[in-house]
Amino acid sequence: MSVGASFDSGLRRRAMCPETFVIVGGCILRALRIDVVVGLGLAALIAAASPLVHAQLPFAVPKASGQTVTPAFEGWYRNADGTFNLSFGYNNRNSEEVVSVPIGVANTIAPGAANQGQPTEFQPGRHWGVFAVKVPADFGSKEVTWTVAVHGATYAIPGFLRANWQIDALEGEAGSGNTPPALKFAAKGPEGSGPLGITAGPVTASVAAPFALTVWARDDGKASGSVATSGRGAVPVTLTFFKHQGPGRVTFTPPSARIPATGGETTTQAAFSEPGEYMVRVRANDASGVAGAGHAQCCWTNGFVKVVVK
Repeated sequence: MSVGASFDSGLRRRAMCPETFVIVGGCILRALRIDVVVGLGLAALIAAASPLVHAQLPFAVPKASGQTVTPAFEGWYRNADGTFNLSFGYNNRNSEEVVSVPIGVANTIAPGAANQGQPTEFQPGRHWGVFAVKVPADFGSKEVTWTVAVHGATYAIPGFLRANWQIDALEGEAGSGNTPPALKFAAKGPEGSGPLGITAGPVTASVAAPFALTVWARDDGKASGSVATSGRGAVPVTLTFFKHQGPGRVTFTPPSARIPATGGETTTQAAFSEPGEYMVRVRANDASGVAGAGHAQCCWTNGFVKVVVK
């Protein structure tokens, strides 16, 4: 089942505290505003929403800055050992403003540690499956909630294991068998794939000199959608580098690279503006592209490196 289409219009859920629900990018978002019962579709949402929520609907005209950021639950998928990963992304409604929210009350995940791998830097636009929270095999009906507060608005989104939110596309997209690229940070190191991906470090870097980050990637060479029918064959893996967490600016040179689907490596130079603890992210996209992969919930992979900058 496609996660983007999995919202059941017959589903009715009452807020446990004063709040309303906002639907963004096919995901149900809980915004701490008013008590309302949802499930009657977008029209009911619009009728019940406050002026703030009206201004934040997906079809609203974006502004350069001053807009909100909402977390998004993309769905869940199973690991080979029986555990599960809850995939989260976000929507920064600003067309230009890069929003920074340090780990804390305004950017927290509960229950558990406040820092569970969520970003502290939010780039403009919709970003799918930016990180995942791993939960045990006996997680059952429990929830993990990510809360983000930006520009006076607080939004919280629960992650759960409901059957209609399973990301089965990661097991091979229907009709093509396409799966996410594989990433690693050492030639003979372990590989990771999917939103949870692989994490390396911590490594040490210096403000005085750029840090060389080398990534290896490969893909199954399969494609979906228009790419699959174009006859173009295997398309290179596209790697894009991001600051994920940390106090200062991070500049990547180059900011992106392409690797043959059969496998290869690339190196970027990461320059840090100030000392502190950072996490950088590399996203590997196959031929599906960014938006196509996001809507299908396949196929991309995240890689994370913890960096201590002195």
